[in-house]
Amino acid sequence: PFMVCHDGPKGKPKQVIFNILDNLIAEKRIPPLIAILVANGGGDAQGHQRGKEYDTMSGLYADYIEKEVLPLVEKNCSVRLTSNPDGRAVMGNSSGGSAALIMAWYRNNLYRRVLTTSGTFVNQQWPFDPRTPGGAWNFHEKLIPFSDKKPIRLFLAVADNDLLNPNVMRDGMHDWVEANHLMAKALKAKGYAYQYLFCQNSGHGIANAMTQFLPHAIEWVWLGYGADR
Repeated sequence: PFMVCHDGPKGKPKQVIFNILDNLIAEKRIPPLIAILVANGGGDAQGHQRGKEYDTMSGLYADYIEKEVLPLVEKNCSVRLTSNPDGRAVMGNSSGGSAALIMAWYRNNLYRRVLTTSGTFVNQQWPFDPRTPGGAWNFHEKLIPFSDKKPIRLFLAVADNDLLNPNVMRDGMHDWVEANHLMAKALKAKGYAYQYLFCQNSGHGIANAMTQFLPHAIEWVWLGYGADR
């Protein structure tokens, strides 16, 4: 099994992720796994490579990881990565969080375990796509409610002082707290396996509480792995 982490290796779970994973594995709370931290292309949001990679509502980035990144990991690290989607997880913060769900949503034959913090489930897609005019905001607005339930297990966390950008596009789709609340509501209504954490006295990225909840979040995301083996 393995876990893809967005914005790595110097991004936002930073180096704390290695200690957390090592401890969880040693305590047999998760299976031994490989963490693959992938750097983004730079910049942020509309007009930048990171935004194009993470906020695009399609399977393109998952395909890039599958065809370009994973073969390099296997070659350079002399490992064989599982093709079983139940043994693959993806996590990220901010746009990396929405990217994690985007990968699993559009390629659930590849990924089925998702962990997001301060997920950018807002209208930040660039370039514009008429199929999802609201970008990741469309997840809770129409994709989750009106699509067949997908085999995805999802942990979400957001902060009470998370981002609000009312002047970006004045479309009512740029409130991170509201977006994550609506995500949890949509997931519950559809019967998904999910957990939702609302962190008080924290901001975007939830840095002051990350080490407190991330071990539980990772453990929960991996619950049930190997049960059918």
